[in-house]
Amino acid sequence: MKLTFLGASETVTGSKYLLEEPGVRILVDCGLFQGVKNLRMRNWTPLPVPADSIDAVILTHAHIDHSGYLPLLVRNGFNGRVYCTPGTAALCEIMLRDSARLQEEEADFANRHGFSKHHPALPLYTMQDAERALRLLAPCPFDHPVDLKHGLCFRFLPAGHILGAASVVLCRNHKVLAFSGDVGRPNDPIMRRPAPLAHADYLVVESTYGDRLHPESNPADELAQMFSKTFAKGGVVVMPCFAVGRAQEILYYIAKLKETGRMANVPVYLDSPMATSVTEVYRKYLDEHRLTLSEAHAIDKVAIMTRTVDQSKAIASHHGPMVIIAGSGMATGGRVLHHLHLYAPDARNTIALVGFQAAGTRGAALAAHENSIKLHGEYVRVRAHVESIASLSAHADYRELLQWLSSLTGPPVRTFVTHGEPAAADAMRRRISETLRWPCEVPVYQQTVELEGL
Repeated sequence: MKLTFLGASETVTGSKYLLEEPGVRILVDCGLFQGVKNLRMRNWTPLPVPADSIDAVILTHAHIDHSGYLPLLVRNGFNGRVYCTPGTAALCEIMLRDSARLQEEEADFANRHGFSKHHPALPLYTMQDAERALRLLAPCPFDHPVDLKHGLCFRFLPAGHILGAASVVLCRNHKVLAFSGDVGRPNDPIMRRPAPLAHADYLVVESTYGDRLHPESNPADELAQMFSKTFAKGGVVVMPCFAVGRAQEILYYIAKLKETGRMANVPVYLDSPMATSVTEVYRKYLDEHRLTLSEAHAIDKVAIMTRTVDQSKAIASHHGPMVIIAGSGMATGGRVLHHLHLYAPDARNTIALVGFQAAGTRGAALAAHENSIKLHGEYVRVRAHVESIASLSAHADYRELLQWLSSLTGPPVRTFVTHGEPAAADAMRRRISETLRWPCEVPVYQQTVELEGL
């Protein structure tokens, strides 16, 4: 069987892995590329195989860089099953619709304001495409064998990271191919620790934080200090935030800080319809995370949830200290752009980066303390204080990844390091080679390898 790396190689986005042999084609993950323009343009490039020749898609989780290409795959002819966990299916119902809406709105905005090079600007896909993709979702519980074609079967193992996130373990002929998916942290305050792998002949492992360790600092302490400093100046804290996982974690810490009197009683706005809907989903899947029902209710009550555009615009009429949590997490789109446009030029304010910022994104530009960022076709001066809280991460660092990998009973025949910027992926490769003594390599975009015996 052949494995082709159609994404998440030499970058953290666009996760897609094609498994094929005569008579069968399986796609593991179906994500959008994000970040620099050269990566985003890959979303418009057809896959090397016809979409209607793919038999099935298996999703590790619902983040758009793992699921967001599905509507385009369906538009191009795919009509097979999309296997995922129930939690991932519930989140995809929210996220794919939101992604399609953003695609349509950004194309419309570009056409109305005339800053697109294409006339007319077209969305990558539409809401209709997303709805067709959602009808193909086939939820499967964790650790439940699923038969595919030609003797292939697979099962999902909990990966932590976000609700529904899974590692994928494929088997045939007593050989095992495992995809780590995005591996969560063992001591995450919300998600349960990732389940260990027992055996893999071939392994594809992520490396988002393959070149660094998370700081030992307490996120609650960092947030409390940042809030205190900003509010003392009468400033506003703007948080570009991932709607799935990170937003709920931030609300969890804010609820704890307010409950213990460590944070002033200022308004907190969750300006993300998607994050609001996702927070509701967390209450339905209590067995997948560590939150009690009362804690899940608490993160609902700590923020003012804004769903409509008018409610979002009305936030600007409130003066004085407040917290605005809005998508997207890397400031690549969504409502946070309007808040950055308004609050970035004021030195009293703080822009808090609370997640990984991929190269080429506005979030990465902010993290690099660039003097201005481009928003809706114009450059906006950044005078606000920019603070990165690195202790808030849903990805295992390299030490935690090595601990997770060490559960295998023996070395895989081949290990492929993906889903990392080049320096992070190569650092993870080196650490696996030197620490675990496994054969290890970093594949390049569109590289094909032969998996003997599978």
